[in-house]
Amino acid sequence: MTRSPPLRELPPSYTPPARTAAPQILAGSLKAPLWLRAYFQGLLFSLGCGIQRHCGKVLFLGLLAFGALALGLRVAIIETNLEQLWVEVGSRVSQELHYTKEKLGEEAAYTSQMLIQTARQEGENILTPEALGLHLQAALTASKVQVSLYGKSWDLNKICYKSGVPLIENGMIERMIEKLFPCVILTPLDCFWEGAKLQGGSAYLPGRPDIQWTNLDPEQLLEELGPFASLEGFRELLDKAQVGQAYVGRPCLHPDDLHCPPSAPNHHSRQAPNVAHELSGGCHGFSHKFMHWQEELLLGGMARDPQGQLLRAEALQSTFLLMSPRQLYEHFRGDYQTHDIGWSEEQAGTVLQAWQRRFVQLAQQALPENASQQIHAFSSTTLDDILHAFSEVSAARVVGGYLLMLAYACVTMLRWDCAQSQGAVGLAGVLLVALAVASGLGLCALLGITFNAATTQVLPFLALGIGVDDVFLLAHAFTEALPGTPLQERMGECLQRTGTSVVLTSINNMAAFLMAALVPIPALRAFSLQAAIVVGCTFVAVMLVFPAILSLDLRRRHCQRLDVLCCFSSPCSAQVIQILPQELGDETVPVGIAHLTATVQAFTRCEASSQHVVTILPPQAHLVPPPSDPPGSEVFSPGGSTRDLLGQEEETRQKAACKSLPCARWNRAHFARYQFAPLLLQSHAKAIVLVLFGALLGLSLYGATLVQDGLALTDVVPRGTKEHAFLSAQLRYFSLYEVALVTQGGFDYAHSQRALFDLHQRFSSLKAVLPPPATQAPRTWLHYYRSWLQGIQAAFDQDWASGRITRHSYRNGSEDGALAYKLLIQTGDAQEPLDFSQLTTKKLVDREGLIPPELFYMGLTVWVSSDPLGLAASQANFYPPPPEWLHDKYDTTGENLRIPPAQPLEFAQFPFLLRGLQKTADFVEAIEGARAACAEAGQAGVHAYPSGSPFLFWEQYLGLRRCFLLAVCILLVCTFLVCALLLLNPWTAGLIVLVLAMMTVELFGIMGFLGIKLSAIPVVILVVSVGIGVEFTVHVALGFLTTQGSRNLRAARALEHTFAPVTDGAISTLLGLLMLAGSHFDFIVRYFFAALTVLTLLGLLHGLVLLPVLLSILGPPPEVIQMYKESPEVLSPPAPQGGGLRWGPSPSLPQSFARVTTSMTVAIHPPPLPGAYIHSASDEHPWSPAATSSGNLSSRGPGPATGEKSS
Repeated sequence: MTRSPPLRELPPSYTPPARTAAPQILAGSLKAPLWLRAYFQGLLFSLGCGIQRHCGKVLFLGLLAFGALALGLRVAIIETNLEQLWVEVGSRVSQELHYTKEKLGEEAAYTSQMLIQTARQEGENILTPEALGLHLQAALTASKVQVSLYGKSWDLNKICYKSGVPLIENGMIERMIEKLFPCVILTPLDCFWEGAKLQGGSAYLPGRPDIQWTNLDPEQLLEELGPFASLEGFRELLDKAQVGQAYVGRPCLHPDDLHCPPSAPNHHSRQAPNVAHELSGGCHGFSHKFMHWQEELLLGGMARDPQGQLLRAEALQSTFLLMSPRQLYEHFRGDYQTHDIGWSEEQAGTVLQAWQRRFVQLAQQALPENASQQIHAFSSTTLDDILHAFSEVSAARVVGGYLLMLAYACVTMLRWDCAQSQGAVGLAGVLLVALAVASGLGLCALLGITFNAATTQVLPFLALGIGVDDVFLLAHAFTEALPGTPLQERMGECLQRTGTSVVLTSINNMAAFLMAALVPIPALRAFSLQAAIVVGCTFVAVMLVFPAILSLDLRRRHCQRLDVLCCFSSPCSAQVIQILPQELGDETVPVGIAHLTATVQAFTRCEASSQHVVTILPPQAHLVPPPSDPPGSEVFSPGGSTRDLLGQEEETRQKAACKSLPCARWNRAHFARYQFAPLLLQSHAKAIVLVLFGALLGLSLYGATLVQDGLALTDVVPRGTKEHAFLSAQLRYFSLYEVALVTQGGFDYAHSQRALFDLHQRFSSLKAVLPPPATQAPRTWLHYYRSWLQGIQAAFDQDWASGRITRHSYRNGSEDGALAYKLLIQTGDAQEPLDFSQLTTKKLVDREGLIPPELFYMGLTVWVSSDPLGLAASQANFYPPPPEWLHDKYDTTGENLRIPPAQPLEFAQFPFLLRGLQKTADFVEAIEGARAACAEAGQAGVHAYPSGSPFLFWEQYLGLRRCFLLAVCILLVCTFLVCALLLLNPWTAGLIVLVLAMMTVELFGIMGFLGIKLSAIPVVILVVSVGIGVEFTVHVALGFLTTQGSRNLRAARALEHTFAPVTDGAISTLLGLLMLAGSHFDFIVRYFFAALTVLTLLGLLHGLVLLPVLLSILGPPPEVIQMYKESPEVLSPPAPQGGGLRWGPSPSLPQSFARVTTSMTVAIHPPPLPGAYIHSASDEHPWSPAATSSGNLSSRGPGPATGEKSS
């Protein structure tokens, strides 16, 4: 057999290439996209080279700027007000809330403190004297709370809410009433004498023991005081309020109590009362008419017999009402008790908060651990404390999360080769991202964006995970620089290859968070804006400051210094392997081989003059036998790097003494190329992947039907706490909500009485409204006002019939008759205000139950001044408030006959109770019914709206899903446009958006299976999932788009180059989220950690499994295609003048070697662009064996593009 010729004889006509050669052919109409991307990459190249030249300055200025912005955290404001956090911005609820505050002020009328008692054994009947006795013990302990602040002692009687304290002309009686007037406490104990023990007021009269509610009989007291003072008006007031004997006429819960009054029904029998019978129908405060506590306010888990009689209950509830801070401030302003402490509204709020915290603490400790009952206590301050705790930054978790990320970054980037190790780069990158996150949050604080729980609990970890992704990507790309890249261009070449991906993912993330800001919930809008700003700061840090860190580390590696400990020199020696021209001998190529594979270093540049792509081959090539790949495994082609060339060189050496272990050579790129990609891109594997992801999508669509709307307070409060136990018991047994139907100004109340009554009737007929007892009139100001007018009209009629009141005198009549007299003579005419003829021709309420319009506002003035208990019970909250007017029955001047009319009303309200609201659907149904009732009233000219917590916090669910779909659709369209613009390939952008939409749907379905309810927070996560998903898809898509070959080959190469940075990004995100799993708030764990972890895993699967399969099947054609000619005789065109590249059969080559296959690495060099860093011609090395063997090939291209050439 003829001996094979040396390698240098093949081909014999090879000469160094000239500046012109056969060009590469651009695929289709992609010349413009390629040129635009080349232009953009040229700008990134110039940026990277500039940063590398001035790395020290850039690093210093960058750290200085970010550090200055981070100082803005000192002015950060954490918002915990529920209304400010959760009321939809710009909505009708927000406008209605603004209207309410404009008319009534910022504060509610009172705040509530609640005690709920349940049996430790679930389902046990609690309507027993023993259980009521334990409830009394806990309530007494709580009611006796005292706190000392500002040198004063504050007890319940000083700070409680007192409803309708009357004004009495007799000073002694007025002072006694002020001390005795009871606090408003809604408790089942009010059915018994023991309810008086909760009232702490007392008064002193000479010759009597201290007067307290436990021994006060108002009827007897008035009889004793009658000879000493004129108390007729006060007596009528008590009679109208149906006070009677107050508490002393009620049964004693424990008749053996020594203080049980003789007037108690069971005092003499000493028999315990039937608790269920006494509580049936509810209880009353000291006033039977105005203070009726319905059963639903006191008892939970009730069971009745077929006749409707109460049999048993499982829970008891007592509610203590306190004044608001403003009321407490006004009450003690100018009082002798506070004149020396600089009394202010802030101090009043501090007093209330201290008392409420002590109240909860003592109530929870009131019963022993072994008691059969348990007490759950709660106050408005408790809720504020929960929100403050929820919003506090956990320093331990933040430090732990960042230390974990530091350790991971350092370990994954350490190498045995000290010159290639980047552990310090990993540490610096994580610290830089941490500084960027702090600076972003500081900028948000400077911009006035308030912080909330989502900001403090989630954003530091989420931003860390997202920001470190790009750090890993740049670090991986920097270590894979093209062979022959000049040292001063390494950073430019790195940004040229990876900058597009970083820009694309960062822009999409910012767009995702900005789109999430479309959700009009203030807390989540603030979170989304803060996240967008933080991502922007992280992007600037990664693109500008981190390249400076990489450039400094390059100098360390060039100087052969240790990683991390850069002050010490590296013991590793720089090994230089000379690649000498090798001859192809008998020992090298087996006899009869069909073709050879030549791995060469090729340099491709684009001529500025002819715009031709020129491929330059070195004068020597090394031929080795082709690898024994499995059939059809085109993904095994050499990667075309210097490491591959060295590896093949070593494999052909028969004198190699030993081989390194496979585990020492293993890395994720190796795994992706040789194990993962060949397995994934087989036909049957693709089919399995498509079927599995289709099944996952179908299952997620089913899971989406399981998602319910809502976010209960029990989801936010940490499980296992006493607060969570209270909220769970309240939601189960006492799902009642106080709401009000507010009537605004803009219409005449006096002429719209019928419409107001109709509005009240429509609202009362709603399914969720708790109806009043059949024996009680509706509890509204208009009904109370009309009833009062009817009462004084009846008194007048009696006095007129008996002659006590005549046309000219009312002094002999009753107080009510005199009031009616003064109202009946009013004409409403400023010229002739009085008409005495109306006394017999006019009625205060006509036959239709309406008040004469001309008397409406004057009668309102009289009612407000004369019936304080009725006004307080109605909760009317009139604005403007009617003027004060004191009735003087014995006035002789006639001035008291003139009654000032109240101003036209701009605000009034009807109170209601909503019951049975357990699920969000129940709230939505009640809201829709209330809105419909108001809309019908609006057609009659009455302007009204519902008010209360259900409307504040649940009305958002009426349009939440529509808002969610709108935000996701807009974001997907924006993502498509951004990807299409930067990738310049709508086909690829469409595939990316398809995968992102699948991820969103699947995440939504998985939330259904995890029991996560749809509220504003999951909506933000779902919207953000689109932006985060881009992190896992764009890198793979861009790698596929910029390589050559078949779809399978390009998908495999995309996986090879992106597998490691994508998995690093996923792991870094999971590590950032891991600290959320340790939160005390189950809400954080379920709604943020679980949801974002599922999102990260979905992104990893879709980016590294589904997207490569879709690209291998539906991917766009390559942007650059090399066209080749094949001929058994002449395989290349004639060489141009001045030399060229010709391949042809050698005269001395056997026929069996007529066909040669070369695999080469092609580095595309774009045309010089404005601002690019350009070397002079003297920097280029001419082709020579020495230059080739040293591998010092000049290359300034954007990245490796591997192709195959047959000749």
